[in-house]
Amino acid sequence: MYQIHKSLGQHFLQDENISRKIIQALAFQPGEAVLEVGPGLGALTKHLMALPEIDYRAIEIDREKVVYLLKQYPELKGNVLQGDVLEMALPFSRPFKLIGNFPYQITSGIMFRIMEWKAHVQLVVGMVQKEVARRICSTPGQKTYGLLSVLLQTWFQIEYLFEVSPHCFFPPPRVQSAVIRLMPKPEHPLIADEKQYIKLVKAAFQQRRKMLRNALKELFPPEQLQHPVFNQRAEQLGWADYLQLYEWYIHVNQ
Repeated sequence: MYQIHKSLGQHFLQDENISRKIIQALAFQPGEAVLEVGPGLGALTKHLMALPEIDYRAIEIDREKVVYLLKQYPELKGNVLQGDVLEMALPFSRPFKLIGNFPYQITSGIMFRIMEWKAHVQLVVGMVQKEVARRICSTPGQKTYGLLSVLLQTWFQIEYLFEVSPHCFFPPPRVQSAVIRLMPKPEHPLIADEKQYIKLVKAAFQQRRKMLRNALKELFPPEQLQHPVFNQRAEQLGWADYLQLYEWYIHVNQ
């Protein structure tokens, strides 16, 4: 038997058809490295283990679920780590794919982790709360467009694949879920100081109802704030616009 820990947001996928669709979205090729985040009771794990020559690793915060998985799949000993993905070191020394039914309360943290690992991540397939999936896939001008939309779209091509009903889980969550896929852009922008880029985008969205002239007044000199772009609000700019703002910001702060 096992316990369900509400504090960890545990909802275990039990629909085999959904599991297979998620695995198919990974577009696995023999010999590839795959990290599974939050394997839980192994709804995806058992399908992953059937893939040819998979170099598999998993990170699971719940010790009880780690013990359960190793009983089911003894061959995984040494490849299922107990720990927090938000504190995990880079899991492979070569490019890898990432898959998981992400714990909803730390989805944003996982996305920032993926951005940190973007030079090594080949592809991501993740189940997230439907509301978060829509936010990530939003375009400028939409109410759901925000910080994660801009940052992830800077470096990744994003697909909203399909939705998953609560009855596909045990216990069923109170929210709808959706599966998204992230693929690194073949020619993503090279940003010398990514922390400063993130800082700028965060500053814009912290006061999203204000014009950028007010939201970013601490970051730019008064004469630069007269440019027409600063008459807009945060949700009106695409990632390329933010990249231009970043380049201006770096120039005036050299």
